[in-house]
Amino acid sequence: MGWMIGRAAVMSDPEKARRKALEKLQGLVQLDDPEGLVVPILIDAILMVEAYRGARHQITELPELTGSVDALLRELEIVEKAAAWAAE
Repeated sequence: MGWMIGRAAVMSDPEKARRKALEKLQGLVQLDDPEGLVVPILIDAILMVEAYRGARHQITELPELTGSVDALLRELEIVEKAAAWAAE
């Protein structure tokens, strides 16, 4: 893939790498089923974080990925609790 960011770019300038990925992802709105493509990736990210949480040899960007996944899970928990309260 021509737009791949690469490990060296991520290690040297993570913010620039994030911006590059975000620019590419803006094209998702033009796809037929963007959710169908993105949701499995989010599930993989969650599973990756959980698999490496507490591992002896941490991967370099795991703390940032863990923080992002944990923030997503917190937001989802809030949505679930709000829906449960609304249903009562």
